[in-house]
Amino acid sequence: MSLVPAPIARAVDAALEGTVVLSFSKIGHAVRSRLDGWEPLEELDATGRRVIVTGANSGLGYATARALLRSGATVLATVRSQEKADATRAALAADLGRSLDGQLETDLLDLTELAAVRAFAERRLAEDQPLHAVVHNAGALFAEKAITGDGLERTYQVHVVAPFLLTSLLLPVLEANAPSRVVTVTSGGMYAEKLVTARVDSPGGYKGSVAYARAKRAQVVLTRQWARRFGSAGIGFHVAHPGWALTPGVESSLPGFRRITGPILRDLDEGADTVVYLTLSDDLPGAGRLWHDRRPRGEHKVPWTVADRGESGELWARVCRDADVEPLLTGQPA
Repeated sequence: MSLVPAPIARAVDAALEGTVVLSFSKIGHAVRSRLDGWEPLEELDATGRRVIVTGANSGLGYATARALLRSGATVLATVRSQEKADATRAALAADLGRSLDGQLETDLLDLTELAAVRAFAERRLAEDQPLHAVVHNAGALFAEKAITGDGLERTYQVHVVAPFLLTSLLLPVLEANAPSRVVTVTSGGMYAEKLVTARVDSPGGYKGSVAYARAKRAQVVLTRQWARRFGSAGIGFHVAHPGWALTPGVESSLPGFRRITGPILRDLDEGADTVVYLTLSDDLPGAGRLWHDRRPRGEHKVPWTVADRGESGELWARVCRDADVEPLLTGQPA
């Protein structure tokens, strides 16, 4: 519990948020965790909860899976190959110092193939097991433009269309296990982009960091749409950005940024903290909101990134078309 009076804590938090650098760095995490007296994640009892974590073999996904396992959750970790599945299981068991039989499951999922997403969801719907949360973490910053076998730009498909399809297909089991959660990991880079549905898939010239930011902005907008349309079913939809964390993606895709910010980058556990918090905490405020460091945050840093009227609905309709899906709850007419 924090010993700092709430008004002072709020003022310091707001000052940090205004700086960006202090907010996104490990400094922001250290200050806020003390200001608000954060409950340690391992004290959030997850026994009996089963959670899907996509892209769990490295980076924030790995740290998220590890924290959830430490809290007692059963984790279904998705990876792209059996080799990665075996390596992830061995690494997590070594980190936690115990066998994870019965607590850690793995399955293959390649978000560049929508047929693979459908097959993965079919396996989940066919099994006689509960599902209490999905953490959409998998993603990458691609330097080169590519079109998938589904005819979609790769960055857009991996970060927007494929997670949307997976959530849509898993709605019945999430509804059946309500209260349940869908938590999406976005990026602070999305603050630089305005949602324009017509360019969400970078139809003209391609720059990896811009395409990534556009897709991450779309994730934030869609989370708000999910909460508005399906939150009444007992499914909580949240999106969080981790700040500046030292992930494998930062190492490989942003070496210049890595060199400049290296000393203040968050470690993986600090980056994953709010994602795990959102997955396990009860009675969260701000359904459909963007979170950072265990608090809801504004979606815009500057006014010119605010979307034009109607864009969020256009985005929803477009992603439904591109995913070839119409999200429905049990009992809703098709």
